[in-house]
Amino acid sequence: MRRETRKGIAITLLAAALSVGATPARADRDDPTESGHPLRVVAYALHPVGVLIDALIFRPAHWLVHHQPMATLFGHRD
Repeated sequence: MRRETRKGIAITLLAAALSVGATPARADRDDPTESGHPLRVVAYALHPVGVLIDALIFRPAHWLVHHQPMATLFGHRD
Protein backbone atom coordinates (compact mmCIF):
# COMPACT_ATOMS: atom_id res chain seq x y z
CA MET A 1 0.00 0.00 0.00
CA ARG A 2 1.04 3.55 -0.54
CA ARG A 3 2.09 5.62 2.41
CA GLU A 4 -0.78 8.12 1.98
CA THR A 5 -3.34 5.30 1.90
CA ARG A 6 -1.99 3.75 5.10
CA LYS A 7 -1.95 7.16 6.76
CA GLY A 8 -5.58 7.78 5.73
CA ILE A 9 -6.67 4.39 7.06
CA ALA A 10 -4.85 4.99 10.35
CA ILE A 11 -6.50 8.40 10.78
CA THR A 12 -9.92 6.93 9.98
CA LEU A 13 -9.46 4.12 12.51
CA LEU A 14 -8.26 6.54 15.17
CA ALA A 15 -11.26 8.83 14.57
CA ALA A 16 -13.63 5.84 14.76
CA ALA A 17 -12.04 4.64 18.01
CA LEU A 18 -12.31 8.09 19.58
CA SER A 19 -15.93 8.44 18.44
CA VAL A 20 -16.93 5.10 19.98
CA GLY A 21 -15.40 6.01 23.32
CA ALA A 22 -16.98 9.47 23.52
CA THR A 23 -19.75 10.11 26.01
CA PRO A 24 -22.64 12.45 25.28
CA ALA A 25 -22.38 15.99 26.62
CA ARG A 26 -24.75 17.04 29.36
CA ALA A 27 -25.54 20.41 30.89
CA ASP A 28 -24.56 21.10 34.47
CA ARG A 29 -27.36 21.06 36.97
CA ASP A 30 -28.27 24.48 38.33
CA ASP A 31 -27.47 24.85 42.00
CA PRO A 32 -29.59 27.65 43.50
CA THR A 33 -27.26 27.94 46.49
CA GLU A 34 -24.36 28.99 44.21
CA SER A 35 -26.22 31.43 41.97
CA GLY A 36 -27.03 33.80 44.83
CA HIS A 37 -23.46 34.22 46.06
CA PRO A 38 -22.77 37.92 46.74
CA LEU A 39 -19.59 37.95 44.65
CA ARG A 40 -21.50 36.48 41.69
CA VAL A 41 -24.04 39.31 41.93
CA VAL A 42 -21.19 41.85 42.00
CA ALA A 43 -19.61 40.13 38.99
CA TYR A 44 -22.87 40.43 37.05
CA ALA A 45 -22.85 44.17 37.71
CA LEU A 46 -19.13 44.77 37.02
CA HIS A 47 -18.71 42.65 33.90
CA PRO A 48 -20.25 45.20 31.50
CA VAL A 49 -18.05 47.90 33.03
CA GLY A 50 -14.96 45.79 32.38
CA VAL A 51 -16.02 45.14 28.79
CA LEU A 52 -16.50 48.88 28.21
CA ILE A 53 -13.10 49.71 29.71
CA ASP A 54 -11.49 47.07 27.51
CA ALA A 55 -13.24 48.31 24.36
CA LEU A 56 -12.78 52.03 24.98
CA ILE A 57 -9.34 52.22 26.62
CA PHE A 58 -7.18 49.10 26.44
CA ARG A 59 -7.81 47.96 22.86
CA PRO A 60 -7.19 51.40 21.33
CA ALA A 61 -4.09 51.79 23.55
CA HIS A 62 -2.75 48.45 22.35
CA TRP A 63 -3.43 49.38 18.73
CA LEU A 64 -1.56 52.66 19.22
CA VAL A 65 1.41 51.04 20.98
CA HIS A 66 1.93 48.26 18.44
CA HIS A 67 2.69 50.79 15.66
CA GLN A 68 6.09 52.43 15.20
CA PRO A 69 7.63 54.47 16.83
CA MET A 70 5.59 53.61 19.93
CA ALA A 71 6.37 49.90 19.60
CA THR A 72 10.07 50.58 20.03
CA LEU A 73 9.46 53.03 22.84
CA PHE A 74 7.23 50.64 24.81
CA GLY A 75 9.08 47.43 23.83
CA HIS A 76 6.09 45.84 22.10
CA ARG A 77 6.85 42.51 20.36
CA ASP A 78 4.66 40.79 17.79
